[in-house]
Amino acid sequence: MFSLLYYSALGVFTHLIAVSGLNVHDNDGAQPTKRNTWSSRTDSHHERPREFRFLNNETEKYKVDSLPDVAFDVGEMYTGLIPIDMNDATRALYFVFQPTIGDSVDDITIWLNGGPGFFQENGRFTWGWGQYAPTINQYSWVNITNILWVEQPVGTGFSTGEVRATSQEDIAADFLRFFANFQKIFRIKNFKIYVTGESYAGRYVSYIASAMLDKKDPEYFNVSGALIYDPCIGSCTYTQQQAVIVPFVTKNNNMLRLNESYIGQLQGLDKSCGYSDYRDKYLTYPPTGVQPEKHFDYSWDYDCDLWEFAYKAAYGPNPCFNVYQIGSGCPLQSDPLGYATDLQYSYPDLPVYFDRADAKKAMHAPENMSWRLCKGPVFLSGLEGTGDLSPDPIQFVLPRVIEATDRVLISNGDLDMKVLTDGTLIAIQNMTWGGMLGFQTKPNKSIVITLPDLQYQSIFEVNGMGGVENPQGVMGVQHFERGLMWAETYLCGHMQPQFQPRSSYRHLQWVLGLIDEL
Repeated sequence: MFSLLYYSALGVFTHLIAVSGLNVHDNDGAQPTKRNTWSSRTDSHHERPREFRFLNNETEKYKVDSLPDVAFDVGEMYTGLIPIDMNDATRALYFVFQPTIGDSVDDITIWLNGGPGFFQENGRFTWGWGQYAPTINQYSWVNITNILWVEQPVGTGFSTGEVRATSQEDIAADFLRFFANFQKIFRIKNFKIYVTGESYAGRYVSYIASAMLDKKDPEYFNVSGALIYDPCIGSCTYTQQQAVIVPFVTKNNNMLRLNESYIGQLQGLDKSCGYSDYRDKYLTYPPTGVQPEKHFDYSWDYDCDLWEFAYKAAYGPNPCFNVYQIGSGCPLQSDPLGYATDLQYSYPDLPVYFDRADAKKAMHAPENMSWRLCKGPVFLSGLEGTGDLSPDPIQFVLPRVIEATDRVLISNGDLDMKVLTDGTLIAIQNMTWGGMLGFQTKPNKSIVITLPDLQYQSIFEVNGMGGVENPQGVMGVQHFERGLMWAETYLCGHMQPQFQPRSSYRHLQWVLGLIDEL
């Protein structure tokens, strides 16, 4: 079921460490080296001593000096709870804020989550699956922007208070109040704001960015772009899972290894349930027309729950099957957040990091709360088990953000079985923006990644193979129409900054306006 994505919106624990002096500068066509700068905005080296830009009397209590098991200088870092309403401290959102490590920039990139992967993605260090300790993230987004990670809505992570939301509008209103308070405490004004996230955060990002536009307040809500990975933007269960699962399974069965007779059964149900006809009619360029409203009802549509059938069958050949990255296999790897796959598992000597008393204390988190990767509910009612009463983003809010900013990027990983690439494309083909429905031309332009490998370079060199891992080359497909950039990312699962950090870094550069194409 898709419901796992609907509860957690954590996204703050991806970033905590001072980065080394390795930098990437890919915009001028020159081959990057260790002596280049990461940021296309600055040639400064972040290891030089400097004062903390956002440290003041009010922010002092949020400053983090060090973290358990982190052997690196955490640099300028702030964490803690900020109330949604300054007159009611009981409802508050938990945040982590790290300024860019290069020269100062007057923008903030907000990262929100709707699914797993928080610790392994776009922050200043990575503590990935199977790692015994954290390592430096050479492709951290903090290299080129100030980043704010927020555990939201109320009901997730360390955030506190009564769950009251019945809609995305309610959640966006809470977030904007929190964000205004955050900016006032940190003395931030007139910054460009970029809203980013993944999974169910496709809904959060769209509604929050639209609510910022409603404010017409460039001092605090100058939203200038958005990026959403493997996002729930249409009818998540029907069009982004059920209607596209069978061709996905058929195409990738060299990895899934389902037997041919079972594939045949799925293909028969794909036709009898109407999914194949739906794809044939609506996954076209240009679109044939507006799609009918579709919602999947688990209580009535069980016989057509093909995604669930395929999901459970995948565990037979591969007990370590990972729905977020179908290329993964055994052994089952430990995750410092507790869930590398849909199965809860951590090494006995590596308990869930953010539920440790010493980690909570260091990060100014509520010490009496138990932290879990996925918590809920965050809504009081709604469709498809989500509690969310708001229209899909493609209907109103997402087109508005695209038209207002001309800088929205939607991307999907081709090995993600949680939110499928063709499903996201069908959703886009049902969205009207810039006066037209969907993409008029099928995406076909290659994404060529020339950023150097800084993650494993030293290992290759020690083994006498330095350079064979460069360049990555063609790593996806891009397409741009009317302010919307589409990117399909190859060899990539659900958590794109984790699985393909070089591609993800390029995506961010585009959203920030530093490059014109991927």
